[in-house]
Amino acid sequence: MIDYRTKNPNAAAASRRPTRHLVIGSNGQVGTELSRALVARDGPEAVITADLKPEGLQPGVLHEALDVTDAPAVQDLLRRHRITQVWHLAAALSVRGEQDPAWAWRLNMEGLLNVLEAARQLHVDRVFWPSSIAVFGPSTPPDPAPQNAVMDPVTVYGVSKVAGEGWCRWFRARHGLDVRSLRYPGLLSWRTPPGGGTTDYAVEVFHAALRGEVFRCPLHPDETLPMMAMDDAVRATLELMAAPAERLCESGAYNVAGLSFSPRELVQAIHQHGVLLKVEYVPDVRQAIASSWPARLDDRAARADWGWQPRHDLAALVDTMLSRLSATSRVR
Repeated sequence: MIDYRTKNPNAAAASRRPTRHLVIGSNGQVGTELSRALVARDGPEAVITADLKPEGLQPGVLHEALDVTDAPAVQDLLRRHRITQVWHLAAALSVRGEQDPAWAWRLNMEGLLNVLEAARQLHVDRVFWPSSIAVFGPSTPPDPAPQNAVMDPVTVYGVSKVAGEGWCRWFRARHGLDVRSLRYPGLLSWRTPPGGGTTDYAVEVFHAALRGEVFRCPLHPDETLPMMAMDDAVRATLELMAAPAERLCESGAYNVAGLSFSPRELVQAIHQHGVLLKVEYVPDVRQAIASSWPARLDDRAARADWGWQPRHDLAALVDTMLSRLSATSRVR
């Protein structure tokens, strides 16, 4: 039996180096908020952000333009800044990936392999890479989806995440690289715009509600999916990366659950806050994707191994989204 908890042979040396975080895909939905959290925790001098866009979003933080499919550029960036932890978030999501499958596969797979290989060669202490509920498919038990389940994804995004989990396991087993991963559910943020995912309807509906527009929902009203407040997702990511390696028993990615709801339940919760919202249900290609995903996740492994606990229920999530969007005037 392979022990996937093999320690990085360079971990002791890496632990004596000053912590230097590299957030790749830092201008995206998760990258923006994760970069912000790392700066708040460790200071701007400990964080480097990187994205295709040449301008960063974190004040006082060094930012570099990076195409993650350029392997020499990835390695050069890690070497120049003496990076000890990589947070690799650049990816093509489910809806955009179906529109251009070859581009999505190249970005998701070549990007990940470039990061893993550079991290191996340069003795990086730890790597985070997000997986997704998109790894699951029609054959997965839907309520809840087990930690270890059949994975028959129906999207290029999901296929790339299954392959990515395999590569992370391989680098961990073969090279002792400490790679950690979460299967993110749908993520809701009031700070950043949606990024082209199937679950993004749950963010778009708040913008429509506060603009007084009719919301055209792309899913059936009773299509229940796993969701999570962005604050919970960022906290889960930080907690996983801070956990002692000997406590982590999963070789690939951990299920993490926040809450589950359908479009109908979300709209009802918005109405309960006194916001008038008219909805038309017009299922499109996103419904076919959503119907292949589970309604809930079994995250007992995450709770047992590193103490995961979500903080937002549906009422708290809706209250946060409405109040923060209204206060910041960021309705789009």
